[in-house]
Amino acid sequence: MSYENKILQMKKMLGKKVQQPVTNEQSTYQKPIIPNYVNQWEKAGLTRIDNEFGIVFKRQVHYPFHYQHGHYPLQSFFDALIKWQSADFDHPYALDVDENVLFFDTETTGLKGVGTQIFLLGFLEVTKHDFVLTQYVLADPAHEAALLFESRLWQKTATIITYNGKSFDWPQLETRWTLNQKVLPKLRTQRQIDLLHSSKRLWKNDMERLKLKSVEEEKLGFSRVGDIPGHLAPIIYLDAVKSGVPDALMKVLVHNEWDLLSLITLYVHSTYLLFEQSSDESANTYTNIGKWYADLKKRPQSVNVLEKVTAQFDAREAGNAQFYLALQLKKNKQYSEAVDAFVASLHFIEPRKKLQALEQLAIIYEHHLKDMKQALVYTLEGIQLITSTEDWRMEQKQKWEISWEKRLHRLGNKQ
Repeated sequence: MSYENKILQMKKMLGKKVQQPVTNEQSTYQKPIIPNYVNQWEKAGLTRIDNEFGIVFKRQVHYPFHYQHGHYPLQSFFDALIKWQSADFDHPYALDVDENVLFFDTETTGLKGVGTQIFLLGFLEVTKHDFVLTQYVLADPAHEAALLFESRLWQKTATIITYNGKSFDWPQLETRWTLNQKVLPKLRTQRQIDLLHSSKRLWKNDMERLKLKSVEEEKLGFSRVGDIPGHLAPIIYLDAVKSGVPDALMKVLVHNEWDLLSLITLYVHSTYLLFEQSSDESANTYTNIGKWYADLKKRPQSVNVLEKVTAQFDAREAGNAQFYLALQLKKNKQYSEAVDAFVASLHFIEPRKKLQALEQLAIIYEHHLKDMKQALVYTLEGIQLITSTEDWRMEQKQKWEISWEKRLHRLGNKQ
């Protein structure tokens, strides 16, 4: 049977088995029937948990602080916290030392739609003694309320750290919670840190693929052996529920476990990069960091990072760093230094940025350094770039030409 047909079959099964929400007329919740494969799943290493909404299966693993995952021991997370504690600036990914943190990942029966259910909730949190992985497995589609209730997300307050969780995992959780809202306590709103967003920031134009597995292999020093492809997880869950045999399902739990462990080391690695503690990254990555700080209005941090790029890498590699550094120097009213950085960038940046650099040079010379002759030189160079670049849309080129001709005319009157 094809992958698509199996998904369709699974959705039909889920549609039949989902427990209907309790209506106002019902005085008590009617627990769903307990699956007949409970003993088999327990023998595989899962623990049965009973609550007022049914049953859920649980798996728990403890990791000592020195446990190594790729390049990093898990205790490196504490080093990252200390760095944020000692930082003299704010950042959206900063954590307090005493902040409750919950690394979170799910596995679902599909990618979207009301019929998509979460069949695995994975959590990894730190205690005084170790790191603890807790996974809750949906016993049967009818036991969804039991799964959601047992997660205790209705009573926990924590910063949730995910990979694409803001766009996928958490919205899926909210959808399923809403469908069970008549019987469940209200889901708490939590602060969220999505490490996919930071990965895009750090490795834009440096990594072709930003799947977590790719980041693990290229940046975190972790390679999966015997991993279950994520797109097979829904089918494996369907087969486990139909057959009662959980062997392949246990491999999905390991897949989820690796996801969660990598969230810790990715947070650590990202923090180290933001504090320039990792030396094996490219000029492009550090330029991205400098730009990120600039976008956050953290000008001193931005300038510091970008200046190091221009000092440690050759002119070609540092071209974009020179450009972004020049923008920050201009904002600092360091006009001569900004001119030097813009000029250094001109031969190594793409045409659109080059046009922006030429415009900034013309502005600085006209309005701040009062050198109309030099402003005219860069204005003419900008007009030449607009005329000679064939890739730009004609409508956009015409707008630019009008604007630049006005500057040329104004400078001519000032001569």
